[in-house]
This record gives sequence, C-alpha cells and structure tokens, in this order.
Amino acid sequence: MFELAWPWCFLLFALPWLWRKAEPDRQLDAPLIAIAQRYRAAGLGSVSAQQPGRQRKGLFFWLIWTLLILAAMRPQHIGEAVTLPVSGRDLLLAVDISPSMKEQDMIIGNFAATRLEAVKRVVGDFIDQRKGDRVGLILFGSEPYIQAPLTFDGKTVIQLLHEAQLGMAGKSTSIGDAIGLAVKRLRNRPAQSRVLILLTDGANTSGEVQPLKAAELAASQGIRIYTVGIGAEEMIQRGFFGATRVNPSRDLDEAMLKQLAEMTGGQYFRARNTPELEMIYETMNRLEPVEQDIKTWRPSSELYYWPLAFAFVLFGLAALKPLVKRLFALSRNRGRPGE
Repeated sequence: MFELAWPWCFLLFALPWLWRKAEPDRQLDAPLIAIAQRYRAAGLGSVSAQQPGRQRKGLFFWLIWTLLILAAMRPQHIGEAVTLPVSGRDLLLAVDISPSMKEQDMIIGNFAATRLEAVKRVVGDFIDQRKGDRVGLILFGSEPYIQAPLTFDGKTVIQLLHEAQLGMAGKSTSIGDAIGLAVKRLRNRPAQSRVLILLTDGANTSGEVQPLKAAELAASQGIRIYTVGIGAEEMIQRGFFGATRVNPSRDLDEAMLKQLAEMTGGQYFRARNTPELEMIYETMNRLEPVEQDIKTWRPSSELYYWPLAFAFVLFGLAALKPLVKRLFALSRNRGRPGE
C-alpha cells in the first residue's frame, strides 16, 4: 500500500496564495490597470482576454508547486509484513586460523579437506540456523581480531568466515587473548545470554593473557564458553620407508579446553572428523535454543523522487522556453532575404 510520511506538508500548498494576499505586487498591478483602461477605451475588450499566456504560466507554476509539495510529503510504498524471530542472545564464534589448521585430516564429500575448510562448511551451516541471534566472528592466531561484530546479518558473517585465510592472524595460537577480546565485546551486551564458542586444534602458545585467567573474567561476566577441539587422532602418512600412523592432534590441549568450559558453565566437545563436528553444532543448537519471540516490520521504499524529478523537468522546460524562442527568432531573421 501507499502512504505519506509527512502529510502535514500539504499545508505548505497555500503559501503562495498567502504571500500574494499579504504582499500584493503593486508595481506590476498599476501598469496592468492602465493597459486595461486603454484597451476598454479602444473597444478591444479586457486585458485578461488578450493574455492567455499569463493564465497558462499561472497553471504551470501551480503544477510545479503541487509536485514539490507532494515530494515533501514523502510518499512511500509499504510492503508486506515480515516476521523475525528474536532471542536477544549474543553469540560469538572464535575460530583458530593458525597454520596448523591446514592439516588435511578431515573428509568432505569423500575428499580430503583441511581443518579450516571443514570449519567453514559446518560453522557456516550453524550460523545460518541461528535466526534471531546476534552472531559475531573472532579470528585468532598470534593475535585475535574481530572479523564480524555482533549482528543479525548471518549471511555477512558466513561470507567473512569463508574469506578467512590460514596464517593471516599469525603463526602461533593465543587462546587467552581471543577469550579476552570476546569478553570485551560481550560484557556490555544485555545479560540474557552471552555465549562464546571457541574452536582450536592446538594449545595456547602466545598472548598476553593466560586462558584460565581469561575464563575467570568470562565467568564473572556471565559468559558461557563452549570449547571445541578439532583434529583427527590417527592419520596415515606415507613416506620413503612406507606408511606410518601418526597423531595429528598431539598438540591439542584437551585438559585446558575442558577446564575453560567447566569454569564458565559451558561444555567441551571433541571433533575428530566432519560428522562429529556437525553433531557438535547440532548439540549446541539444543543447548542454546533460538527463542521464538516474534517481531514484525514492514519494508518501505521512498517514492518522493518521482514528483521531485517531474517538478525539476517542468522547471527546466520553463527556464529553457525563452531561450528556445530567442534562438527560433534569430534563425527566422537570418533566413529572410536581404539580411
């Protein structure tokens, strides 16, 4: 449907009439009265009958003024009502992008994939399901940084996650600093539900804040931390002397990740493969369900530029008319013989 955002602007329509009543143009009216008297004396009728162009100009002015008033009233097209589930939950994802995440011990569609590729796929699906939550993204290596602030725009967060590259945050792993940055971002948010999901494949090897100290601070702010340790426990490596079994997750500090979760009322999960990682995020959806408080809104699009554009077009035509007449007259004079 259509509606006017500022309908009171219709009152401006009377401004030219009020201005003319308050300040009559006597300098213009006096010559017109004298000319009218001469025409009557000569029996040529009234001046108004001899000046149809003056009436057309008046109508042209009022048409432009009407279009301007219509634009000022801001006509809008109001779309169909859209419903949004809103939970008020603030959920931050902290993803390890240190070089160790390039280990190809995950399987996606029967093909070997890096740990980061598996995370992008599974976490992207998880974000897409969190309709109504504010979701943010922290990427960390040697240093943590906010890749996406808390937002309802999950599609943008997914896109920014897929743009993450291995090693772009440094070569070591600063778990404590990542938790500290998350606490800084979440502590000023409403206290209904503050959640941090931290995913890593290693141990804390750098940073200014120790992970357990950061977890204490998170607990004091009512922030729950869910930790996810990613990486296979067994992998076949083929070399010059044959195949050997290795543990690609030997650097994973599970004891520390479990303690971080316990201190904050969260939970620790172990993802040895892609299906396990998918199950973990399904479990998180049950542990932190999306509430179904509904808010409705109607998208609106502005239409004021249409009458405004027509008004400018008409004004331009009116301004160009004398110039066109003059050029036409000059062309006629030049075409006369003997000139």
